[in-house]
Amino acid sequence: MLTAGCARSQYFPERAAEAYPHELHVASSVDIQVFRDETNIEIVNATGTTYRDFTLWINQRYMKKVDRLRAGETRRFSLWQFYDERGEVMNAGGFFRIYAPDPVRLVQIQVDEETPLIGLIAIPAEPLEERERIR
Repeated sequence: MLTAGCARSQYFPERAAEAYPHELHVASSVDIQVFRDETNIEIVNATGTTYRDFTLWINQRYMKKVDRLRAGETRRFSLWQFYDERGEVMNAGGFFRIYAPDPVRLVQIQVDEETPLIGLIAIPAEPLEERERIR
C-alpha cells in the first residue's frame, strides 16, 4: 500500500515559542553583525547601546530569549537553542546532519511588544572550501 506524501506537523508544547510579530517588522538595521560559525552564531555589538531582556529572532521564525547584549560585546549562541511557535528547533546542521542546515538570513531584536524590531546585519557564511583557501 502506498503511503501518503504529506507528513503531520510536529508540535512540542513544552518548548513552543511565540509567533513572529509581523506587525513590528521594519526594513532598517543597526551596526550589530551576526556571523554564522557552523552550528553557532556570533553576534558583535558595534554600537554604544546595551540591550537587555530581549527576544532574538532568526528568519522571522525561530526565537530565543536573551538576558543582555552589552555595548561593544560579542556573544555566541548555539542555533540549536532557537525554537519556533510549534516548538520545532532550528536545523543548525552539524556533522551528522541529513538535510542542509537552515541559512541565517534575517536576524532581529525585539525589545518589547510595541517597539519596532531592530534589524541586525547577517553576514553570509563562506563555504568551508573558501575559508580554507584564504588561510
